[in-house]
Amino acid sequence: MPLPSIYPPLINSSNPWATTLEDIQTLFDCPHTGAVTTRTSLLAGFEHDDHIHQYTFFDAQSIAAKAPETSHASPQVAEDHENATGSLNTLGYSPVLLETYLAMIARVAADSKLPGTVKSTKPFIISITGGADAVLVCYRLIRSTQQTMSNPLCMEINLSCPNIPSKPPPAYSEASLTEYLSVLAEERAREANDGGMKVAIGIKTPPYTYHDQFRSLISALLASQKPRCPVDFITATNTLGSCLILDSTGSAPAINSASGAGIGGLAGTPLHPLALGNVRTISEMLDEHTALHGIDVIGIGGVSDGAGFHRMNLWQWQTLSHLHSSLKINVDEQHLWLVFLPSAKFA
Repeated sequence: MPLPSIYPPLINSSNPWATTLEDIQTLFDCPHTGAVTTRTSLLAGFEHDDHIHQYTFFDAQSIAAKAPETSHASPQVAEDHENATGSLNTLGYSPVLLETYLAMIARVAADSKLPGTVKSTKPFIISITGGADAVLVCYRLIRSTQQTMSNPLCMEINLSCPNIPSKPPPAYSEASLTEYLSVLAEERAREANDGGMKVAIGIKTPPYTYHDQFRSLISALLASQKPRCPVDFITATNTLGSCLILDSTGSAPAINSASGAGIGGLAGTPLHPLALGNVRTISEMLDEHTALHGIDVIGIGGVSDGAGFHRMNLWQWQTLSHLHSSLKINVDEQHLWLVFLPSAKFA
């Protein structure tokens, strides 16, 4: 099924400022967002630790980093990061359980001060992760919630976080990705004629750096046709792992991490060329297969202005351009990582 109508063509990405009820209410009530994405959650929550799960913004030219911050720290004013167009983080997932988010979004929609026709139709993108069996449970919970809400719900499966020790991103492995897609394809086949409201399914991929990785993605999508591929959209890309930024002394990591090495995921302007290449390559490879023509692509990575947005849409791919940590806009004193969606697609 296609993504729901999203207008205005601007949404937040899954990030630390989409964690709490207050965060999500602020995002939802903003008249300039066309949908709201929750922070990535698990069935049992994630054990967040402020001492090791941190982020920093840095100047992409001088590689000068700001002081480390945690996902629960109050975002600083935009001027503090005026020249800091890159970011590095060692964050994991949300400490909030999926079921809590599902209760939150129902309350957010009910309490919203938006006009009735807007607040009852504004979509939510629920970002989740876990093993294949856990993701299936997540999907069933989200779909069950969809039966009680008029707001369209989508599920984005984060298969690409580089910061989880001993758990490499599943989307780098064709076998691992196939396991997830097979479970979801079988579920989609079971629900085909049950008459219930549907939920769009998306996967969030890591930055691919050579052709065989893209080929593995396409092969997994094609192999999951039982009888149809269960993926409705691909969000490309997540942060680039194994990156390091030093502090102002140049002798220690700018942020901490589980290993103490401060190595984490890179985003913002430095990621943009790689993200752009991923979006174009994935879009073109999807176009080579008729069975995959219905899959939309959400482009993420260093889109901080109109020029970046134009680059993501230059070839009129099946693309929604996503502004990530390189763009920081002050909305009720919260900084948001944002997504631009081409309005023509939803006219």
